[in-house]
Amino acid sequence: MEAKKTREPFPGAYFAGLAITLFLLYLVLVVGSSLPPAVSGFAVALLLGVTVNPRYAAAFLAVGLLSIVLGYLAADPQVTWGGVGLSLAEVALLLGRR
Repeated sequence: MEAKKTREPFPGAYFAGLAITLFLLYLVLVVGSSLPPAVSGFAVALLLGVTVNPRYAAAFLAVGLLSIVLGYLAADPQVTWGGVGLSLAEVALLLGRR
């Protein structure tokens, strides 16, 4: 019986990806908790927004715009500026696709 081929690009690639993902999540947690609400909302949403698959950028842009409106109506600067950051990231993704 043949040995089953692994799909990993190199041995331990999935563990390296897990370590990088956990580090980035920790970084988002530190950034989000150490900055003022508006700045952290903008920074976290912008950084996470650029990781979206460009196929779904238009939907995330709509969510960002909705977040701006709802955050403004609720007088919540973190949600409002998070929507701004997400919207800017998605506009950059949409323009980069062309």
